[in-house]
Amino acid sequence: MFTLEIDGVAIAVINGSEEVANDLFTCDGFKDDIQTMKSDGKVLWNGTSPLKIRAATEEEIEIFEDALAEDDSEEDEPYEPDARHAQASNDDKASDDDSEEDDEEDDADIVFLVDIDEDGGLDS
Repeated sequence: MFTLEIDGVAIAVINGSEEVANDLFTCDGFKDDIQTMKSDGKVLWNGTSPLKIRAATEEEIEIFEDALAEDDSEEDEPYEPDARHAQASNDDKASDDDSEEDDEEDDADIVFLVDIDEDGGLDS
């Protein structure tokens, strides 16, 4: 697992390979999102600070696993995908036939380690 860190703050964890983490955390769509998403009223990324991708710590892995377990326990409830992730999911599905590496990317999950403000700045 790998963590996206910005200005010394761990922002998100992904359970993909280092290549998948680099691809997803540095793609234009994700960068656009983190420039508009806010935590405690402050944008996650100012658009200029380096995006550091590093191996996740044990604590970050535990937070990630707990978040996925919580999501699994809520599967009985009707699911409405978050608009900011729906496009990425659709893009992943379009490449299903390419290779086994794409299958690994399809299985990658991202968990934010910071609280995202309700009005995180994204259009619904």
